[in-house]
Amino acid sequence: MTALVFVFGIVLGVSPLEWCVLLLCIGIVLSAELFNTALEKCAKAITSDFDDHIRDALDIASAAVLMASIFAALVGAAIFLFRIGFRFGWFGGYYM
Repeated sequence: MTALVFVFGIVLGVSPLEWCVLLLCIGIVLSAELFNTALEKCAKAITSDFDDHIRDALDIASAAVLMASIFAALVGAAIFLFRIGFRFGWFGGYYM
């Protein structure tokens, strides 16, 4: 998805501020994924037995990655749909 964001950003000519927002979203999602992976490795190092608390912690960490991904997708959609709409004249020629 990161590669697609870069391709769409270049093709649609996003502004420097929009690049900053997109890169921030990418960084947040990747950081959340790294924290989730670290927690999974830590849980496996603690015990290989089933534990309700570890299961809940891993589920919450996975949910954090999901939430970060959803919000990053919403931000990307807002930026790219606006750019596409402007290119096709969906806004009557007005640019904010």
